Amino acid sequence: MINSSQIKKILLDLGADICGIAPVERFKNAPHGFHPKDIYAECKSVVVFAKRVPAASMLSGNRIVYTHVITSALKELDRICFNACCFLDKLGLGAVMIPSDEPYEYWDEEKKKGKGILSLKHAGELAGIGVIGKNTLLVNKDLGNLMQLGALLIDEEVEYDPMITESYCHDKCKLCIEGCPEHALDGVTVDQAMCRSNVVVKSSRGDWLYNCSKCRILCPNTLGTRHCKNYKRVTL
Repeated sequence: MINSSQIKKILLDLGADICGIAPVERFKNAPHGFHPKDIYAECKSVVVFAKRVPAASMLSGNRIVYTHVITSALKELDRICFNACCFLDKLGLGAVMIPSDEPYEYWDEEKKKGKGILSLKHAGELAGIGVIGKNTLLVNKDLGNLMQLGALLIDEEVEYDPMITESYCHDKCKLCIEGCPEHALDGVTVDQAMCRSNVVVKSSRGDWLYNCSKCRILCPNTLGTRHCKNYKRVTL
């Protein structure tokens, strides 16, 4: 029998910076086809973890660096998740790996709207890792929004983490909404078609690059709600 502390230690030892666990019952409002049990019928708990990305690299203002950091973080998350699932498998625990990003099975070409098999930011909120802000990014008190997420589903009921009940966004703050060059944010959701028209572009060589991160960088909580060091805000 494994407990939540042991599961978290496995992920932290592999390189995760934070980890939270949610009971599958918290996902009752997940859309049909995107519930944890739609992926793994035996799922009883959802383990969500995050990796902090280097702040200076993210805020440097160079889209090549920004793209490389995000790509590297996603590979690292998948490595952590893969090895954690292998370790748990040896202990006789069923553990299913969730991709940290693509591929998407759901894609609405007209709306340019894609969905991963599990919404990691919503899973992170349900697992008590953070709170989704007006920019639709998950924010953690210590890691800010400079983190990428991973998750795995397990067939064991373990002690879960409480959800965060407070909001980290100031009531009158509209920096992300007003700063979005495509006006894709309304404080609740994001228009993916409008966002995608600018957030990713092709270089003259044909490489895909992340072109915009204003909703992330303009946020007062970029570096965390309790972080005292202020990096110069440079927007891609």
